[in-house]
Amino acid sequence: MEEAPAVQINHLIKEFASPFKKSRVKAVDDVSLTIMPGEVYGLIGPNGSGKSTTMKALLGLLSPTSGSCYVFGKNSLKTDSRQEIGFLPENPYFYKHLSGAETLKFYARLCGLSGKKLKSRVAEMLELVSLEDARDRRIGAYSKGMLQRIGLAQALIHEPRLVILDEPTAGVDPLGSRQIRDLIVSLKKRGVTVFLCSHLLEQVQEVCDHVGIIFNGKLVKAGRLEDLISIENQTEIVVENASERTLARIRAVIADATDTEFVHMGKPRTTLERLFIEEARISEAKKNEQGEQNA
Repeated sequence: MEEAPAVQINHLIKEFASPFKKSRVKAVDDVSLTIMPGEVYGLIGPNGSGKSTTMKALLGLLSPTSGSCYVFGKNSLKTDSRQEIGFLPENPYFYKHLSGAETLKFYARLCGLSGKKLKSRVAEMLELVSLEDARDRRIGAYSKGMLQRIGLAQALIHEPRLVILDEPTAGVDPLGSRQIRDLIVSLKKRGVTVFLCSHLLEQVQEVCDHVGIIFNGKLVKAGRLEDLISIENQTEIVVENASERTLARIRAVIADATDTEFVHMGKPRTTLERLFIEEARISEAKKNEQGEQNA
């Protein structure tokens, strides 16, 4: 039996009424994407591009105007689909008078945990996010990075199979950002699916398997990260311990060169940032062209 996708978004459209126009505004315009179990998927785009609306529809917080969202085969508008999801918003709010451990206990009880299971799960999550030393410190004294990490622990407390992260490293210092990225890699190794929304392209490039680029509500580019950042009309060959003579004659003699080790052959890479900027330029040009045609 074929495994159900962790996330399946089918032709999602979400419109909102405009206070200044008679027409409605399309925040998300026919977005479709699939995330398989165990993948880390990064959705990137500028502010107002439709990232958060897409996530809210997947979480069942917004009803689609048309289209559908599924989590492990369950419609996201059904309450039981959310049992599989852990969510960390961009600016998580916690009760500042509670300690880190008390905060996790609170959310664990909301998720139905109790007794030894609750105690062991809280300890496990504090260790996972490296906050054992701050377990009894009030949340109000936590740094931004610590808040994001306790937020991630909260999102994982009920052992979800899908974790949705909205700008998890926003406002976090480089060290804290690195710790959160390491946690995402750790989740992937555990088989947890991660749906990541971020504008920090270098970080997305470091942890994601697949990427979607969204502009003006439309998914303009999507696929495996390695495929997206490949430069299609170029090829690179990486060799190790090659002599100057071998480098000079490499095209003719690489197959016969005894002093050369073949390491890698494939497409040279651009960066996710360059790809993103190019897609932004194309998307803006199309928007302006459409505006001129409608004028």
